Parts: sequence; C-alpha cells; structure tokens
Amino acid sequence: MIGVKTKRYRKSYSDRIFDIVNITIMCILLFIFVWPLWFVVIASFSNPNELWLGNVVLLPKGFTLEAYEKLLEHRDIWIGYKNTIVYTAVGTFLNVVATVSLAYPLSRKSFMPGKLIMMMLIVTMYFSGGLIPTYLVVKNLGMVNNMWAMVIPGVISTYNVIITRTYFASSIPGELHDAAKMDGANNLEFLWKIVLPLSKPILAVIALYYAVGHWNDYYTALIYLYDKELFPLTCFLKNMIIDTSLSMEGSFGASATEMEKMIRLSQSLKYSTIIISVIPLLAVYPFIQKFFVKGVMIGSIKG
Repeated sequence: MIGVKTKRYRKSYSDRIFDIVNITIMCILLFIFVWPLWFVVIASFSNPNELWLGNVVLLPKGFTLEAYEKLLEHRDIWIGYKNTIVYTAVGTFLNVVATVSLAYPLSRKSFMPGKLIMMMLIVTMYFSGGLIPTYLVVKNLGMVNNMWAMVIPGVISTYNVIITRTYFASSIPGELHDAAKMDGANNLEFLWKIVLPLSKPILAVIALYYAVGHWNDYYTALIYLYDKELFPLTCFLKNMIIDTSLSMEGSFGASATEMEKMIRLSQSLKYSTIIISVIPLLAVYPFIQKFFVKGVMIGSIKG
C-alpha cells in the first residue's frame, strides 16, 4: 500500500557470520576448480620460455600461436580428430536408437516382461562379465581392431535406459496412446510421431551423455585397437602428455639450443592439445543446455 513503510529484515549477527564464511568457502572452491582450467587456456597461448620459467600465473605472457601452429601441422592430430568424430557420431546415434528402443516398451504398463527385463538390467549395474570374457566376445564377433569395437560393446547404458524409461512413463500419458490407437496409429507410429517429438529434453540429455563418453573414451581403444590409423584423439593426447615425442620428432642431430627450445615448446603443446580436444564439446553444449536440466530433473526424479 502507498504510504505504508515496509519493515526491513535485519540479519542477525550469526547469519552475517554464516554468510561471510559461506561466501569465503565458495570463493576458495571456485578458485580451486576454475584456476587450473584457466591456466591451461593461458598456458597454451603463452611464450614457451615464459611458461618454462614459471612466469605464467593469471594472464598469458608473450602471446603466441606457435604451439597451435606446430600442433595442427602434425598428421596424428587430424587422424585422431577424424576417428573421434566418426566414433562419436556413429556411436551416439546407435546409443540413442538402442536406448529409446529398450526404454519405450519398458515404460508401457502393458508390456508384460517389463519388470523382469528391468531386474536384469539393474543387475548389470552392479555386476559385469569382466574384462577377459568381454574381450573374448568382442574378438569372436570379429570387432577387434575396427571401429565397431568402439561403438557396439557399450551401445546400451543401464542408467540412461532408466532415466529415459522414467521420462516416457511420467511425461507421456497413457490416454495419449489410447487416442492415437483409436486414430489407427500402431506402436511404431506412436513412438515416431508423438513420443519422440515430445521427448526432446531427455533425448538431448542421453545424447550428450553418450557423446561425451565416446569423445573421451580412451580405455576401449587401449584394449581393442592396435592400428594407429584407428586411434581416437585421446590416444594421441595421452602420448603427448606422457612424453615429448611430438616435439622431439626429427630432432636427432640438433644442437643443444634447438633441443632446449623443442623441450620447452612441448609444454605448450600439451596445453594446446587439451584445448583443441575439448572445443567441439564446448561448442555443442550451449545448443542443448536448455533441454539438459529439464531432461535430467524429469527423467531422474519423477516416477
């Protein structure tokens, strides 16, 4: 009301102390988590000599693109990029198709063996067949040292099936299915024309989960691939972080000064490789961010 003074709420002394302590702790945690990421960025653009001497702390010193130029000249990076993009695109597509194909019937109450299949799926979250039996299965299927070893063995994630099933069960009412059935639509048409268009949030969530998993997958390649031409980007990234083979390649017979320059450049190469490897995911995430939170919350809490 006009002319009526509102009484301000004054925080007590204990509340103010709590806020100060809480904000301080949050700022410290923010610095702990953000600074390493920021350092990787500024180190990749800094002069290798300044980085070697430890002068790079908060801002890049001696801005240069030398590390990126050297990195993009290396053939292995492009091989890794091509393979990783193929594995991620094909693998994510198969993952989403398989997950939706399994989650949709499990979400329908009329699907009789649904509870039995769910119990079998949940068991796989706690117990696995083991590395050696899995390798023997993959080998007997003829998938060792080819791209299918990177996408087929992990085509289904039980966790993603559960959240997708929960989303279908809680967000797609049974009355909608009955109405579509009365109009002559079969189950496949109902799934394709009604369920999937209404399920963009959860599809974006599981697609992101699967894509990140494929993009960062190193362990699978380590087990099943031995041809360098099939290695994903993570394998080349590992080689660069562990040793300095990229910068030292062709350096035999070089002078001590040139060797020292290459060793220092190898530090910048490690950071620039990390930046290049995460750029595609950072570029994709903003486009599906609006679906991400909604899909996770509905798919994991309801039902």
